[in-house]
Amino acid sequence: MKSLYKYLIAAGVVALLAVVVYNKVYIPKTTYKTLKAYRDDMAVKVFGIGEVGAKTIYKITAGVNAELVSLATDEGKWVKKGQLLAVFDSVDLPLQIEEAQISVQKAKTELIASQKELKSLDAQKHLALVTYERYAKLKEQSFASQSEYDKAKADLKVIEAQIQATKAHIASSQKEVKRVAKSVDVLKKKLQKYTLYSPVDGYVIAKTADLGQTLGATQTLFEVVRAQDVWIKAYIDERISGDVKVGAKATIKLRSSAKSFQAYVKRIAPQSDAVTQEREVDVAFVNLPKPFYINEQAEVLIDTKQLENVVIVPAIALIYKEGISGVWIKQNEKAHFQRVKVLGISDGKAAVSDLQNSVELLIASTKNKPLKEGMKVH
Repeated sequence: MKSLYKYLIAAGVVALLAVVVYNKVYIPKTTYKTLKAYRDDMAVKVFGIGEVGAKTIYKITAGVNAELVSLATDEGKWVKKGQLLAVFDSVDLPLQIEEAQISVQKAKTELIASQKELKSLDAQKHLALVTYERYAKLKEQSFASQSEYDKAKADLKVIEAQIQATKAHIASSQKEVKRVAKSVDVLKKKLQKYTLYSPVDGYVIAKTADLGQTLGATQTLFEVVRAQDVWIKAYIDERISGDVKVGAKATIKLRSSAKSFQAYVKRIAPQSDAVTQEREVDVAFVNLPKPFYINEQAEVLIDTKQLENVVIVPAIALIYKEGISGVWIKQNEKAHFQRVKVLGISDGKAAVSDLQNSVELLIASTKNKPLKEGMKVH
């Protein structure tokens, strides 16, 4: 009798354990979250990560070997084309220009004096010519001596020689005026190099020197980018980049902001990275945020196509078995693997075909038993 009681107690314990295991282990392990497929339109987007960059970064060099004595802008400032950026020490160039200008004035004065002298000599020549012609007639009539005639003739030749010399001096003075004037222009152009101006309307992203520093002619002082050149250099996996087109709408999410910025694809690089197997896609802002930061990390979502009236399932419901895409569905309280064709994935959703609307999808997790064809599910 006691043995019977022992068996009954043991059987009760086993039964109790079975109930506990069934309710606490088996039921939770075979109870899956379910979601229903539904029909809707879906914009397929491609995701990429990159950084803020620019099509062109203007590196503004010093242009001269000189000390930096004045700065008119700084990093993070907007500048206009032709705006003063910096001034360098031009040493004695202004004094050289002043001396050259004095030389110009002196040459012009000498030229004016020679021109006035020529006018005076022209007047004297006219008088000497009249005198010579008069003595020539008088000599023919024997009213003037040979010596008087010779003197009149000699005086005329002297004046003519002086005129030729003065004309030569005028020509030389004119050349001298041009020469020294040209030297003034050369010195002024040289002086202009000591004053640095912005070549474009843009944003100063870097300043590489401070007051008192001596820079080389080829040393970069400022880096400037134009607003229209700023974009996100995003990197897209080759496998999903095929549908990306220039001009496609996109959104940009900067790491420093919770806002999303409207954008569009401006350029697609002609080569992929052989190592990462990614393609560079440059996405430009519709309205550039101000301020912006070169090299800041950013995310982009690029619209590739619009699917209409398609069956949509959560992307986490997709399963790939031996290269075949599908979903687990609940069919007669049992699990069934349903093959589907994936039309597109975007924002955690997948558009599929070969699946009925409103079917119950099984969403597995690490807490559940692995799904198998025909297994009972709760």
